[in-house]
Amino acid sequence: MFEREKAQLREKYKLLRASLKSPERDEAIAARALEMFGERSGGFFVYLSVRTEADTAALIRALLSRGKGVCVPRVVGDKLISAPFTKELVAGAYGIPQPAAGEELTCATAFVPLLAADEEGNRLGYGGGFYDRYFAAHPEVLRVGLAYEGQLCPRLPHTEGDMPLDALVTERCVRRFERNT
Repeated sequence: MFEREKAQLREKYKLLRASLKSPERDEAIAARALEMFGERSGGFFVYLSVRTEADTAALIRALLSRGKGVCVPRVVGDKLISAPFTKELVAGAYGIPQPAAGEELTCATAFVPLLAADEEGNRLGYGGGFYDRYFAAHPEVLRVGLAYEGQLCPRLPHTEGDMPLDALVTERCVRRFERNT
């Protein structure tokens, strides 16, 4: 029952996110993320946006122009690693662009994609568990979701293995969550 509920929510929020996608919202999310977190030290782990995800291209460019270290996701088997950003990308798991090579570097702040998030910081992803496993192995990393305001919902089903967000950046505001540790 639990997995079926999550699957239904994934379909609902994929459609909702697609209806919310706009360049203006993407710009506002990137600007707010930079304003709130852009001066942190320790590097940034930033997803490479695809399809209807909040676009990260401007965020990555801005961080690089500020001299910040930027890593992006690279899938190796069933493991997600944080590899140094490079402009030479190949199609990785699920057709998502990723560096062809690169050793893992742990960054202090991670900007992650999502389909939905709730008022406690629980994140609904695509169901592969890549980010949950990554954050379980790197609990010290600040977990920041990037999403449209309409992707926030009151409560999501979750398990102990689901790693909650520390913050959520939308086009309207930044929400911070108490980490359940």
